[in-house]
Amino acid sequence: MRTFHIHYTGDYLDESGEVAYGDIGLSLYENLPHMEYDFIRDQAPPAGDSSYWGRLYSLQIEPEHIAEANGLVIFRPWLKASAFAGGAENLVVVGRAGAGYDKIDLDACTKNNVAVFNAPDTLTHSTASSALLLMLALAKRLPEQEKMAHSGCWNYQAKIIGLDLEGMTLGIIGLGKTGMELARLVQPFGMRILAYSPHAKKEQAEKLGITLLDQMDTLFRQSDFVSLHNRLEKHNHGIIGEMQFRLMKPTAYFINVARGELVQQEVLVQCLRERWIAGAGLDVYQTEPLPASDPLMKLDNVILTPHWLPSTRQACYATGSAVARGMIEAAQGRIPEHILNPAVLTQPGFVAKLRRFEVNTLPDSPAPKTAKIKTR
Repeated sequence: MRTFHIHYTGDYLDESGEVAYGDIGLSLYENLPHMEYDFIRDQAPPAGDSSYWGRLYSLQIEPEHIAEANGLVIFRPWLKASAFAGGAENLVVVGRAGAGYDKIDLDACTKNNVAVFNAPDTLTHSTASSALLLMLALAKRLPEQEKMAHSGCWNYQAKIIGLDLEGMTLGIIGLGKTGMELARLVQPFGMRILAYSPHAKKEQAEKLGITLLDQMDTLFRQSDFVSLHNRLEKHNHGIIGEMQFRLMKPTAYFINVARGELVQQEVLVQCLRERWIAGAGLDVYQTEPLPASDPLMKLDNVILTPHWLPSTRQACYATGSAVARGMIEAAQGRIPEHILNPAVLTQPGFVAKLRRFEVNTLPDSPAPKTAKIKTR
């Protein structure tokens, strides 16, 4: 037996050193004596240190965090090339607890014979339903309705009247899994659905009544709601800016539950302040956490949530369990699903690392995969 050591990033913990987010799948390691896990304790929130939450999204993996680890599970911190300054002789796999991996340097991982996998499906429904929630809240003017009730100013009823989604046009940018799920969720609302997604399959779109467009500009012009679902990549930082917002109807709404860096945020602020559009619903931002001084905080036509809206109990468990299963695979010398840097799989250094753990294969488990098997 060869022990497989897993390090979870410390942002999973609360100030008392306990897991803060409920069941994240750790029970799957029970009765597996070859597996051990712990947390990177120096990344946990110190008791009484309110400044921690301001640097939460800038935490980084350091060389000492991976020195003894065979597996690394990343929640929020960055994994940059600098983390490999001391090498990565022991590290076999990195599991990203979620779908997005823009904070992980895949090239550096490949160079250091480390495979990276994610959990691409576990947040699909919760992310899409979050976009739908923001659409409904904006259409029904929920913040204003709530304020009216709490203040007792029912005399404003005639001035605060919302909209129904029926007959409206939804434009989806990025018709991947969450975009497709949003299209499925809005079916009962009788909306016209447009999408701009260069790599989408026309046949799949047509099954959900989605009209694929060749030009993103057309989507912005025609939509009553624009919902952003792109994955963040090197080439698409700031792809949504003044040109796009100027094309939108003054009665339209913009939704972003993807990544804040896709949008030129200073332009969005101007757009909302000057009422180019009716409003926006945002769960993600260029800088996270969103500073209290950010001009978005002062606007009355935007709903803000803290990059946490899709994080339901069910989604947290599903994501944690998916990552734990990937670690269990690696701990038995097998390749996890959803490898993000498949070029690493045939590298002799990675193959040698993984084979060290074939001795842990359980009696009722299938034979270990070799690193020559393609996973995507």
